[in-house]
Amino acid sequence: MPIAAHSATIIGMDLSTVARAVTPFGEIALRRRGDVVELIVNGVFAMDSAEVTSELALADAAGADPGVVVVGGLGLGYTAARLLANGATHVHVVELAEPLIDWARQGVTEQLESVAHDPRVTLHHGDIADWLPRRDDAFDAVLLDVDNGPGFLIHDHNVRVYAADWLRVASGRLRPGGLLAVWSEAPAPTLAGTLGGLGRLTEQPIDVRRAGRRFDYMLYLLRRDSTGEP
Repeated sequence: MPIAAHSATIIGMDLSTVARAVTPFGEIALRRRGDVVELIVNGVFAMDSAEVTSELALADAAGADPGVVVVGGLGLGYTAARLLANGATHVHVVELAEPLIDWARQGVTEQLESVAHDPRVTLHHGDIADWLPRRDDAFDAVLLDVDNGPGFLIHDHNVRVYAADWLRVASGRLRPGGLLAVWSEAPAPTLAGTLGGLGRLTEQPIDVRRAGRRFDYMLYLLRRDSTGEP
């Protein structure tokens, strides 16, 4: 779909804003700061290309040769790219903001372009909360980085993906031994309790330092039993 349909503008001469669009869920923008690309959602900093430790850790949680993986949230493409580098068979990326998918296909950034045009990647426009329960196939891993975590939501409707009923359905889409991983910008005890009630949970802290500040991110890793039980 043409970017114009999203009220988007790609600005070639603007040194700060690379692309901007208004979507049904608010504004999304890509901004360039020197060599660094930033993703801004509804005026809130989401991520940049300067510090991608947690995006890579999310992919690495799926292990070597991770098989068929679902990633909730395209971001700047670093999690999907890492999965491909780790030998993923196929990566399904589900992204709420359709303009971000368009920009990836148009090559607005090199990283997004490489992901969008890899034959092992399928980009899906949709809400992961709706998309995943409708699938009747199984996956080796489901990696969720759709928001900042239950304690600091950019989109209020994303609260659904942290609810027990939805997480139970998500874990049910895993093959035996598969992984459900949820990223959070801070420790989330309620989320940990919910996931812990569904199976074997591991908490993986991620210490990130950005602009002189320390951030304690968290990965919650739920592993489905190799027999197929949750």
